[in-house]
Amino acid sequence: MQTTTAPADGTEAVTTAGLAPARHEPLLDGVSIAVLSPTPGIRPAWSLGELTAGLHVLEVRADGAPVEIRFSVPLGDAAGYWHPQGGWRRTLLADWEGRSRVSLVDGHAAGCLYDHTGTTILTFAAADPVPEATLRFGVSEENDTHVVHLRLPASPEPHRLLLVPRSPSVAVAARALRAWFATALAPMPVPDAARTPVYSTWYAFNQDVSAAAVETQAELAAGLGCGALILDDGWQELGHGRGYAGCGDWMPDRAKFPDFAGHVARVRARGLRYLAWVAPLLLGSEAACHDRWAPCAPAAATVPGAHVLDPRRPEVRAHVVGLCVRLVRAYGLDGLKLDFLDQAMVYADDGAGDVGQAMVALLAELRAALEAVRPGLLLELRQPYTGPGMAPFGNMLRSFDCPADATANRVRTLDTSLLAVGGAVHSDMLLWSPDAPVTAVARQLIGALHAVPQISVRLDRVPAAHREAVGFWLRQWRLHRELLLDGEVEPGRPDELYPLVRASAGDHCLLSVHGDRVVPLDFAAHRHFHLVNGSDRDRVMVEVRGGGARIQGVVHGPDGRIMDGPPAYLPEGARSLAVPRGGLASLTITEGPR
Repeated sequence: MQTTTAPADGTEAVTTAGLAPARHEPLLDGVSIAVLSPTPGIRPAWSLGELTAGLHVLEVRADGAPVEIRFSVPLGDAAGYWHPQGGWRRTLLADWEGRSRVSLVDGHAAGCLYDHTGTTILTFAAADPVPEATLRFGVSEENDTHVVHLRLPASPEPHRLLLVPRSPSVAVAARALRAWFATALAPMPVPDAARTPVYSTWYAFNQDVSAAAVETQAELAAGLGCGALILDDGWQELGHGRGYAGCGDWMPDRAKFPDFAGHVARVRARGLRYLAWVAPLLLGSEAACHDRWAPCAPAAATVPGAHVLDPRRPEVRAHVVGLCVRLVRAYGLDGLKLDFLDQAMVYADDGAGDVGQAMVALLAELRAALEAVRPGLLLELRQPYTGPGMAPFGNMLRSFDCPADATANRVRTLDTSLLAVGGAVHSDMLLWSPDAPVTAVARQLIGALHAVPQISVRLDRVPAAHREAVGFWLRQWRLHRELLLDGEVEPGRPDELYPLVRASAGDHCLLSVHGDRVVPLDFAAHRHFHLVNGSDRDRVMVEVRGGGARIQGVVHGPDGRIMDGPPAYLPEGARSLAVPRGGLASLTITEGPR
C-alpha cells in the first residue's frame, strides 16, 4: 500500500500522496492498481483478462457508481509520458501538475509511460471513448513512482480499460490499441479522395476569398497533384474580422460567390473534390438566426464572438443536421470541414447530461443524413477530436493549427496517427513566404510527409521553383502513399519530437531524418530504401547493417533536380551520403546480403 495522508479540510490534496488511502494490488508488468468509489458503501471490484497476446482488458464493476482507478508503477528509467492532450509537455510532470479532462470531442482517456530506450512501462486506454473523464498523472515525489488516476462517471455496465504489456516502443503499443478499436468501432469508409493531397484556402486567403481567386488556385493545385479543395472560413455571409460573431446562418456571401453552386461545379470539373468549412455549433450575435437559437446556446464559446449550441438538445441536433445537409445538397459539395466541435465541452460537468453521448447522437445522425445525399462523403475532423471514438464520424483527421511550423506538423501528425482509427491523418495546411528558399518549401512538405499533405499558399504568387518543389514532393508522396499511410511506422520517443521516422512495408523502407541522427539501413530486411533529408545538413549519416551491398540509386534536390548519385557499393558500417537538405536519395540493392 502507498503511504497517503488525506487533507484535513476536505479539499483535494496537492499531490496524489495526500489523497484518501486505497489498497494497491499487483496488476501487470510491475504496475499496481487501486480502485475506489466516492459513493458511500460502494466497493468496486476488478478483474484482468487477456484479449490477445498483445492486449489485456481491465474490468471494473461498481454497481452503477462512479469510480476512480489508480495506477502506480516504480519510476525505473522513465523518460516521458505521452497522452493525446500532451502537446509539447511530453516529458515527466509532477503529479501536482499532470491533469486533463477528456471526452469524445476532446482527447481520449489514454496514456503511455516509457523509458529512455523507448520501451513502454504502462500503456492504457479506456475502451469506451465517449464519457467525460478526468485524469491526474505524474511523478509522485513522496513514493518514487509514476501514477495515473482516472475518474470515470457512473455506468450501468462495467468500466473497461485496455492495457498493453511492455512493448519496444510507444508506436508498437499504440498499434495494439488501434487494432482493437478498428474492430470495435466500425470506422467510417475512407474513399480515395480522403487520401489525396488537399489545397486549402485558409492560410493563403484567410477570409478574403472569392470565386475567381479560388478557381485560379484550384487549377494550379490540380496540376501539382492535389485531389481535393477545402474552402475555409470567409465564404459565408458576415465571414470577416477573424471573429465568429457572424456564425449561424451559413449562407454564401454573394459578393464573393455570386453563384456558389456554379463555382463548386467549375472546381470539381478540374478534378478536385470540394469541401466547405462550417462550424455548426457556433452561434454569433450578428447572425440573422441568433434570436431564434440563442435560448439553445446559453454558454459562451472559448473563441471570440460566439456562443455554443448545446448538442444535448434534440432541436439543436436536428438543426445542425439540417443545415449541413442543405449545404451539401444545394451546392453540390463532396463534404464538409467540421470545425470547433470541441466547443461542446463548455457544457461538460454542468449536471445536465454527458456531452460525449450527445455528440455521438448528433454525429451519427449527421453522417447518415449526409451519406444519403452524397455517397463517398468526405468529413474532416481536427485535433483534439480525432481519437478512436470519432472513427465512425469522419474520414479526414487533421492536425491542429501550426502555421509555417514544419516541426509541429511532423509531431502533431505522428501524435494523431498513434491512436487514429480508420480515417486518413492530414497535416495542418502548409504555409511559407514567397521569398523563402526552396529548401524551406521542401522542409514544410517533408514535415507533413507521414500524413496527407494540405497546401495553403497562393500558388500563382510563389516562384516557379516553389511550384517545382511542391510538384516533386507531391509526386513522391503519391508514389509512396501506401507505405506512408498504411505501412508500419516507427517514429521513436515522443519526448524527442520524432527526429527519425521509419515507415516500412515488405521490401520498401522510407526513413525521414529531421536532425543530425545516424540513419540505420538494414540491408537484410529491405531491398528498397528512400532517405528523406529534413535536417539542416547537406548529407545524411547512415549505418549499414546486415552486410554490405551493391546498390543503384538516384539523389534528388529539394526541387526534384537529379544530383550526383550515391556510391555503387555501401559496406557494412557507418558513412556519410551526400544528400542535399530538403532532398531525397532512393537506393535499391542489386547485389548483396539479399
